[in-house]
Amino acid sequence: MKTILEKSRYLALIGIIPLLVASVAAFAWGVMQTIRVVVLEFTSLGTDKALILGFLLIVDIFLIATTLLIFSISLYELFIGEINAPEWMTAHSLNDLKGKLGSMMVLVMAIKFLEILMKGGDAQDIMWTALAVSLVSGVLIAFTYFGKTE
Repeated sequence: MKTILEKSRYLALIGIIPLLVASVAAFAWGVMQTIRVVVLEFTSLGTDKALILGFLLIVDIFLIATTLLIFSISLYELFIGEINAPEWMTAHSLNDLKGKLGSMMVLVMAIKFLEILMKGGDAQDIMWTALAVSLVSGVLIAFTYFGKTE
């Protein structure tokens, strides 16, 4: 029974491999979007108003891709074994991993809010979106802060 339980840690690969594939796909998507925005920049000579949103979208895509990569690396290190990666890319507990996810979610929400702000629209809708983003960000930051174990 002990051997079975020890080997069951490799079940984590069921989550790790798809996360890694999704990360590679997201990085590829980010490269394609970057090419699209750069082509738009040169063809419009930098005058197209969609450029700012395009660049924000690129940042958003790469943040999501990086989050997926960090999750796959961290899950591998948590369940399978040591991996040669920078310290900031790994989590040493599930609370650390949740904290990294929360931090990335705050960044992604901030970028999405900037996109909404740049598009303009109804001021009241923008205000409600800002309040929602602030509330969720505050909760995520609080969970990260208070969830740390010494």
